[in-house]
Amino acid sequence: MNKSGRNLALEVPLIIFAIGVAFVVQMLMTPSKDPTVPHFAEVEKQEKDQEVMNVPVPKVDKEGEIPPLKIPLTYSEELSDLGEKPDWTELDPYQEAIRKDEFLYLLAEVFTVGDTWKNWITIGEDSAVIRTDNQDESQNYELFFQKEGESKKVPRYWRTREELADTPSDRPLAGLRIAIDPGHIGGNYAALEQRRFLLNENAAPVQEGDMTLTVANTLKDQLEALGAIVNLVREKTEPVNPFRVEQYQDYAYSKLEHNKGLSTQESVKREADRMFYRVGEIRARARLVNYAFKPDLVLCIHFNADAQPDPANPVLFEQEHFHMLLNGAYTAGEVEHEDERFIMILKILQGIHQEEAKLANAAATAFVREAGLPPYEYEPNSRRAVNVDGNPYLWARNLIANRLYECPVVYYEPYLMNGKDSYARMQMGDYDGLRYVNGQLRRSIYREYVDAVTEGLVEYYTENAK
Repeated sequence: MNKSGRNLALEVPLIIFAIGVAFVVQMLMTPSKDPTVPHFAEVEKQEKDQEVMNVPVPKVDKEGEIPPLKIPLTYSEELSDLGEKPDWTELDPYQEAIRKDEFLYLLAEVFTVGDTWKNWITIGEDSAVIRTDNQDESQNYELFFQKEGESKKVPRYWRTREELADTPSDRPLAGLRIAIDPGHIGGNYAALEQRRFLLNENAAPVQEGDMTLTVANTLKDQLEALGAIVNLVREKTEPVNPFRVEQYQDYAYSKLEHNKGLSTQESVKREADRMFYRVGEIRARARLVNYAFKPDLVLCIHFNADAQPDPANPVLFEQEHFHMLLNGAYTAGEVEHEDERFIMILKILQGIHQEEAKLANAAATAFVREAGLPPYEYEPNSRRAVNVDGNPYLWARNLIANRLYECPVVYYEPYLMNGKDSYARMQMGDYDGLRYVNGQLRRSIYREYVDAVTEGLVEYYTENAK
């Protein structure tokens, strides 16, 4: 952001000072309180989960309207779940905007696994020819590469670090537009979305959607104190999605029938559940991000969990880990989908990965320094993940959130909800100052999360422009 050179000895104290100012402002705004565990409402009966609730579509204070969220009448194998056919002419402004070697590197080394992309994209001397209709080989889009010695500014709503204005030392994030996406839903929906961990009947349940919202609210205050313009994608433990489970049942039935699955009442309900809380929910959030907020980056806040050997007898794991996810590593089946193929090409043309990788590197460095967690290890030669820049903490994966948000996404996966250390800290709830946990004086796990995210952003946006 600041383009003038800085002496490192001066830069570090400035960062510490800025975070200190944010902490003081937050302390003045928030009175001291006893430790509190985020409210984990008990899950209502399954019948109530299926009720259609009247959730209004968010109002938008901007020109135009958010495109309405739709449920297709029938499933199409040519599209991702609940996907819509893309308009390939939206790529017209990106003609001659990227070099051939850069396009090919990102396509083959970052955004796909394997070489099945060649079934859909043909690289020529001056252009790439991309299939736009899976059923009609004659339907293609030709994307011309950048000519030697030329450059072109591409249209996008987000800004790189270098495009932001200089900022005062006590407000290092001034003018930066940030959307915070607290992962999952929580509350009465935690069991439905399978993000609720109950160790035993004597312990409070751990619900990811509630905890991510706790982090997001505190983080919003801290980032705003440092000058950022912050929007929460979800503000409470309720869906952003205006639809409910039973409204997805026809689509779910259509999908199961198309795939020759067992179309029982139970299987249709299970598939409709997933369409509601995962696919439909993220598609609703993406409309807010891309049309209402238009941020420079999205912070996706999550907690992790390891699979239980025996779900009926849950245990806590000794070894915990952390990693961050960038968009990429589209599988053969994902590249085959017309809408995913389109979004993948759009992300390549907008240069999202380059900014995302630099942001994630700074974010991971700060998080590891604060939390001391080792990296998560994907299986060698994974068919669903690609390592980024040799950093053991950074992995490219094609998740619906980091795909649909049309800007850099900083996607955190720290701590284990069923990890021995983190679980004890989660049971302590949020609190001011230090508490004795697992034989050590520790900050609240939520404050540690917030400080780690904040430090990573401040360090990235105050670093000399590259």
